[in-house]
Amino acid sequence: MGELADLTERLAALEARVERLEAPSPEARPAAPDATVLDRLRAEAPDGGGVAFAGSLDLPGGRRIEWQMGHPAGGMLGADWGEIAPALAALGHPVRLGLLQAVLSGTRETAALAATLGSGTTGQLHHHLRELTATGWLRAERRGRYDVPADRVVPLLVAIAAAGGPDAGREDA
Repeated sequence: MGELADLTERLAALEARVERLEAPSPEARPAAPDATVLDRLRAEAPDGGGVAFAGSLDLPGGRRIEWQMGHPAGGMLGADWGEIAPALAALGHPVRLGLLQAVLSGTRETAALAATLGSGTTGQLHHHLRELTATGWLRAERRGRYDVPADRVVPLLVAIAAAGGPDAGREDA
């Protein structure tokens, strides 16, 4: 019976903790239903602010992606950015960006992706695919077939836009 009482006590403590975490902070103001992302960040971000990005899009083949993420600014500014260098470096090659664009556009088989290299060799293709897979930008669904994981689609498009990609100068907020 002691184990059950201990488990009940631990569950009650967890429920109380979750309730405290989900409760709005006294200084936070509720965001209006039609609030911009910035309005929501001002209302909900912890001291020091934060960053957020989100997206909702349809990809070829009927795949729908809806995704959002936010980070407290203090945690990001104090983190070791060197740890993410390989993921950013993987995006720093035109062939890899072309491969990611092709996969998002529906070209997912190795043979078809090889055509995006033009005069590149199969060895070069596999080198780039390995680099994108190792850093999480691509996932091998099965031998010879690749996909961009759902949780990487919006961050990839945000990185493209932040780097000055298509329509990067457009402001919607």
